[in-house]
Amino acid sequence: MPPARNIELKARLRDLAAARETARRLATESLGIQQQIDTYFQCPEGRLKLRETAYLDPAAASSPLATALAASSRNELIWYDRPDEAPAKQSDYQLIEVSDHRARQLKHEMGIRVIVIKRREVFLHRIVRIHLDEVYGLGEFIEFEAVLGWGIDDAAGHNQVAYLERQFDLAPADLLSGSYADLLLAP
Repeated sequence: MPPARNIELKARLRDLAAARETARRLATESLGIQQQIDTYFQCPEGRLKLRETAYLDPAAASSPLATALAASSRNELIWYDRPDEAPAKQSDYQLIEVSDHRARQLKHEMGIRVIVIKRREVFLHRIVRIHLDEVYGLGEFIEFEAVLGWGIDDAAGHNQVAYLERQFDLAPADLLSGSYADLLLAP
């Protein structure tokens, strides 16, 4: 099966509360709050991570990296490949859902590069997922993922991301080229 594709942009946030208000104003839907643990593995091409997602109890959502979790959770093995560039870029990816048992095996069997822990609020604006991320040890970020397919091409994805970049008043200096894993591993 060929990889799926997004158009992505990631930026450091100067004001999380203002970004949250903008996201609420623009969103066609709020997809909730998650705690994610991304375990990055050694990978010869692209990036490979195990994402363990827990959907937070709304009562605990105001606490960064809250540990009170709702009953539902999900584990996915995610491979992705994208250039390390600051502007919006194409990201090819594949997802495989894995059991809790397999997730534990992968962490034991694979060479772990780094673990990223984050609290993520997810909003939807047309074809774009808006992520407001509080990343443990790094700070606050925003990420746009324009989902391509179903008649939505790269140009439409870039246009939607560019629109949101303006709406959130992101400056070129705010944009990031790599992943949270790269930032944590940087000297």
